[in-house]
Amino acid sequence: MLKLSYLEYRALRAHGEETYPHECCGALLGHATPDGNHVSQTVRAGNTRSDRAHDRYNIAPEELIKIQRHARGLGLDIVGFYHSHPDCPAQWSKTDFDEAHWVGCSYIITRVNHGKSDVTNSFLLTGMGEDDKQFIDEAVEIEMAPSQTEKAQAKG
Repeated sequence: MLKLSYLEYRALRAHGEETYPHECCGALLGHATPDGNHVSQTVRAGNTRSDRAHDRYNIAPEELIKIQRHARGLGLDIVGFYHSHPDCPAQWSKTDFDEAHWVGCSYIITRVNHGKSDVTNSFLLTGMGEDDKQFIDEAVEIEMAPSQTEKAQAKG
């Protein structure tokens, strides 16, 4: 199961709307636990695919290293990636699968339909390596922030 806050969920979906009709992309920072990946922060990345940005994405290696260093500085790991599918299903494609290499990571895909995010799915990359890797559907739990009333009551 993938867990992330409502604010991070909204942020990655908004990113897809802002880059429409091109794909957006970014990384998920957090911790891998026995019950799944827990996302603490999403980090936007630039899509370097200028030839087919409407249906492909790529994060530059230098930017990925920068994101890894940022994560380490926060005591976090890269636990996944996200990208959008403009006017296409929130389902992984053959290209998505072929270019996925981070076993144990979650891959979030959001469909941006006519400029509006409407479906978000996650897929966990499993296996021991390239020869036996596979995507499995991954449940997503959106953690809602406590309301101001609940915060006030908790302070007592």
